[in-house]
Amino acid sequence: MKNINKTTVIIAISTLAIGLLLGWIIFGRSNENQTNEHNHSTTAESETIWTCSMHPQIRQNEPGDCPLCGMDLIPLESTDGELDPMAVSMSLTAMQLAQVQTMVVDKGKTNKSIRLNGKVQADERLLSTQSSHIPGRIEKLSVNFTGEFVSAGQVLANVYSPELVTAQEELFEAKKIKESQPALFNAAKEKLKNWKLSDKQIDQIVASNKSIEQFPILANVSGYVTKKMVNLGDYIKQGEALYEIADLSKVWLLFDVYESDMTWINKGDAVIYTVQSIPGKTFKGRISYIDPVIDPKTRVAKARLEATNKGLMLKPEMFATGTIEAITNTGNASLTVPKTAVMWTGKRSVVYVMQMSAQGVSFVMREVTLGPELGESYVIEEGLQPGEEIAINGTFSIDAAAQLAGKPSMMNPEGGVAMTGHNHGGNTNSNMETMPVSSKKTTLSEDAKKSLQPLFDNYFKLKDALASDDFEDAKASGVAMNNSLGKIDMNLFKGDAHSLWMQQSTALKPSLQHIEHLGDIKAIRGKFISISNLMIAIAESFAPLSTAIYIQNCPMADSNKGADWLSLDKEIQNPYFGESMLSCGENTKTIK
Repeated sequence: MKNINKTTVIIAISTLAIGLLLGWIIFGRSNENQTNEHNHSTTAESETIWTCSMHPQIRQNEPGDCPLCGMDLIPLESTDGELDPMAVSMSLTAMQLAQVQTMVVDKGKTNKSIRLNGKVQADERLLSTQSSHIPGRIEKLSVNFTGEFVSAGQVLANVYSPELVTAQEELFEAKKIKESQPALFNAAKEKLKNWKLSDKQIDQIVASNKSIEQFPILANVSGYVTKKMVNLGDYIKQGEALYEIADLSKVWLLFDVYESDMTWINKGDAVIYTVQSIPGKTFKGRISYIDPVIDPKTRVAKARLEATNKGLMLKPEMFATGTIEAITNTGNASLTVPKTAVMWTGKRSVVYVMQMSAQGVSFVMREVTLGPELGESYVIEEGLQPGEEIAINGTFSIDAAAQLAGKPSMMNPEGGVAMTGHNHGGNTNSNMETMPVSSKKTTLSEDAKKSLQPLFDNYFKLKDALASDDFEDAKASGVAMNNSLGKIDMNLFKGDAHSLWMQQSTALKPSLQHIEHLGDIKAIRGKFISISNLMIAIAESFAPLSTAIYIQNCPMADSNKGADWLSLDKEIQNPYFGESMLSCGENTKTIK
């Protein structure tokens, strides 16, 4: 019995050992394989995926060029671990490649630099009209041309007056009976005084007992003759004007103030101005008067400066250009941001706010309410707080990354499916017209520049047609411009120029492709705003023409928001208002 029990125990122990060995072999290796598979999956997930900002369907495991457009591929950032699901994360490398720059917003005084155009004019209070107090015929003119300086008391002309000769004869007759009728003698003298003869002149006439046939006309004031209204031999009436005389020791500068700038300009504001005909010299003054009424045709009011004219440097009708550093909200400081930070869709204005976390840097879109425009910056009324950091450069790249990641972006505020720039659904309502484009200056081959010339030629024809109020010609020029855009060979643009041209041409096409269907010139002018903005970006990037191109601005266009356009001439020919306000605007920049 004992032998049986001992044998049974040995068999059981052996069986258990064999079972444990088999279990380790079978299940232990299986777990090891599962662990290895899991680690392999983790490694695969951590690999960086590279894509194209213009063609997000491209996915590669290593950096390189897009096979469709040749642009540099960018890393598709993982969204794992982001604190804010609405933010798009960017690595430091990606930020450097996109040239992203940021700034901390803060409150401060809001200054706006306002440019004014005007002319030098004579001070109206120092203008006078020299008239003749004697009727008769002009026998001699001592001042024969406009611009001659005269002094008070100087003889201007000699006049023969039959009435005055008769009055002198009456004086001589009254002198004979002076002793018996002194009142008659005095009356005869007073009659001569009515013609502005002095007591000294009358005494000389009485003493000589001989009548004077030609009487001198003396200047009442000193100044420059600005207008000559008589000639030798003319017959004049008593009180008729002979000359206009201006004292130019003090002059006025009358500057045009557009209706949209009226709230920024006040009496007493300092103005720094230059005069085109006096290069290298800067003048200063203060506004002493602003017209209370706006001209109904030009929609401008006049702001007046008074200046002492030392050495007569300032001459009437000289052109002057002034600048006012206007200050608003002096009691309450306001937030301001550079224009480059704001992306404007036409209805909404957005900025990208930077966030720092343990996972790195990310940007989240924020809608803001814009206040007044301050030259190169905007006042922010709502949407930002002091101390927040925003992107001021590279915002287009951030927005493109947000679209690729399906995060809220300028054109897709709710997030979701990324925009690819293509229209596969037949929808013609494209938002590409309002997308911001870069105007980074880059080099371009001569062949590429030559390919752009027809596009610019048709643009200038469109501009001229709008300035001439010619609807049919404007529509035809717009169609021709669209055809020119379609014929440009994209392969001529290399490197950075390629990505710039893709961005700009893609944004320009929606503005041009439906011009032929527009019903009136007002609609074309509305399209011309976005067309001009994009053409300015193209001109600044590539400088395609050998001649200078002028960027001109009308502050009253686009509902007083202001709008730009390009011109080959310095002279203003306003395409947004045509003949009704043809000269409204100014040159703001020259592209050479």
